[in-house]
Amino acid sequence: MKWIGERISFVDEKYRTTVVIHPKDNGMVRALMGAWFAMWLVIGGIVIWSYFTFSLTDQEKIAIYVFMAFWLYFAIRVGRAFFWLLWGKELLKIDEASFTYKKSIRSYGKAKSFLLDNISKIRMHQPEEKSFQAAWESSPWIKGGERIEFDYAGKVVRMGRKLEKRDAELLYKLLTKRVSERLRKMK
Repeated sequence: MKWIGERISFVDEKYRTTVVIHPKDNGMVRALMGAWFAMWLVIGGIVIWSYFTFSLTDQEKIAIYVFMAFWLYFAIRVGRAFFWLLWGKELLKIDEASFTYKKSIRSYGKAKSFLLDNISKIRMHQPEEKSFQAAWESSPWIKGGERIEFDYAGKVVRMGRKLEKRDAELLYKLLTKRVSERLRKMK
């Protein structure tokens, strides 16, 4: 196994290349996000308990429904980001005929395969340093910020969440080299 930076490992074999991208390992961010998520779940539990315990008017019930809708949205959003920081990884595999990509939390996640013949325009996407997009994507509760993308059957496929510019460049070079090698072997 070889490493590109601190977060990307890859294994080169004769007929396939496997790449694993791990999320940033920041213990303080994980601890704070875990505490926030736990408190958010407690708040939701108390509101649900209150709904069933107290006799409420119709207006109060409507207010609780609206609050719980927002509560559920943020619970799912932050929960997914938190579990991504704990156990997430991106898996890429380039074999003789296809490129397979999987966003995985532990072993949960669906792998998507793309035929190498149909992949075009592999490119990097790096937001400007002082832009709103860069600030948004650097926040810990956002999972996104993919740095590498390619066109496939009229759609854009993105990968490489929150990679530093240097790591994204090295991964880009590795992927373009392996894809072009496999395509040459196919022809």
